[in-house]
Amino acid sequence: MAQIYGPVPSRRLGFSLGVDIVPFKSCTLDCIYCQLGRTTNKTMKRKEYVSTDQLLRELDKVLKEERKIDYITFSGSGEPTLNSQIGRMIRQVKKMSSIPVAVLTNGTLLHQPQTREDLFEADLVIPSLDAVSQGIFQRVNRPHPSLKIEEVIFGISTFSREFEGKLYLEIMLVKGINDSMEELRKMAQTVEEIDPDKVQLNTVIRPPAEKFAQALDVEELKKVRNILGEKRCEIIAEFKGFRQKAYKKDVEDEILKTLRRRPLTIDDISYFLGLHRNEITKYLGALEEEGKIFSVLRDDQRYYQVKFEV
Repeated sequence: MAQIYGPVPSRRLGFSLGVDIVPFKSCTLDCIYCQLGRTTNKTMKRKEYVSTDQLLRELDKVLKEERKIDYITFSGSGEPTLNSQIGRMIRQVKKMSSIPVAVLTNGTLLHQPQTREDLFEADLVIPSLDAVSQGIFQRVNRPHPSLKIEEVIFGISTFSREFEGKLYLEIMLVKGINDSMEELRKMAQTVEEIDPDKVQLNTVIRPPAEKFAQALDVEELKKVRNILGEKRCEIIAEFKGFRQKAYKKDVEDEILKTLRRRPLTIDDISYFLGLHRNEITKYLGALEEEGKIFSVLRDDQRYYQVKFEV
């Protein structure tokens, strides 16, 4: 299935069936922490990047298999709201299944009334907001030149007031970049303005686009949670020992067998095994945590290798 992947285990969404509706790394941002690498198509242009009818046919096939699915999640390899047909897709999915629909978005297009309206039928929307000042926004998210953080905050705040479903706000923290006391105090004020149902704190766990993007530790995240308000703020970063183990051993074995031949990138492994990049990323994370593989950065490409003892 080209556009449908999973279901994959997610700490916050349970078993999530991914729906990928934009080409790989088509995004409004080029975040330094992105596990999928640098953005290759930085754009603000909304259009029907993939066929809606074809996607719905693929989804129908998967749903007929009656797998355990807790959420049908629009996320994937880029910014899903760039697809101008996401509203129609969500409406059709709601007609096909009673499984709740989630959308993971960077929130940068929510200042546009049509984009907000497109997401109204979702059950859960999780926009991200990693900065509240333009300078930090540019350092951590490297946005499209036309984007200003003020309009991003306006869009998320407006959507929060209009949306009748659940809204969680995700904040990805990068050590030494967006974790200063000044920025966090401003973030706390902005969180109050947005008034989400939950605030989810994350940090750099999987290999990032830029090697200088480093994680906060658990204690540092707890301090941030105190600043932003413990009542609705939770730490979702999957530190060692917290990962939900629900992977297929045969897929892990195939990845290890493939990597024994030579080091490979996520794209290589995805191609060889016929699985979506996002699904492969979950398996690689589990294998790294278990100490079976490691990664190295060469010529701006991350390669995965098997440890000799595996």
